[in-house]
Amino acid sequence: MGGSFNPAHDGHRHISLEALRRLDLDEVWWLVSPQNPLKAEAGMAPFAERAAGAARVAGHPAILVSGIERRLGTRYTA
Repeated sequence: MGGSFNPAHDGHRHISLEALRRLDLDEVWWLVSPQNPLKAEAGMAPFAERAAGAARVAGHPAILVSGIERRLGTRYTA
């Protein structure tokens, strides 16, 4: 699941846990977007803050938080 996670919340966690259960997945990845190209930068928390918040909210070993788009310099998730 990709997005801004500005902020990450229980809805993200709930749908991830449902996907794990209903689809019998091993993992769900949360891809924290460095900057959603469809959203204004104003009001967006810094990337590190959003990634840390996502990791706190995830709270499950099968929900993996990734900043790969920042490392690759891409912004495909919205």
